[in-house]
Amino acid sequence: MPQLELARMPDRTPVKLTVMVMPDLHLALSDYARIYADTYGREEPIAELIPAILSAFLDSDRGFVRAREALARERAK
Repeated sequence: MPQLELARMPDRTPVKLTVMVMPDLHLALSDYARIYADTYGREEPIAELIPAILSAFLDSDRGFVRAREALARERAK
């Protein structure tokens, strides 16, 4: 079998999650969506913004990133 430079593509099948949020969080998300639309001139549904918000949060959490890297090294053993 030939060796390719491009690694095997990861699973990109979306996983649907259903969550319930408190009214104050829903209001904050609604406000975020409105400010996003004002900023970028494009409305996006809250359900479309939430994955991006979560990804940005996880990517910015240095403690989580370090711990996750350690976990990945542990799994690779």
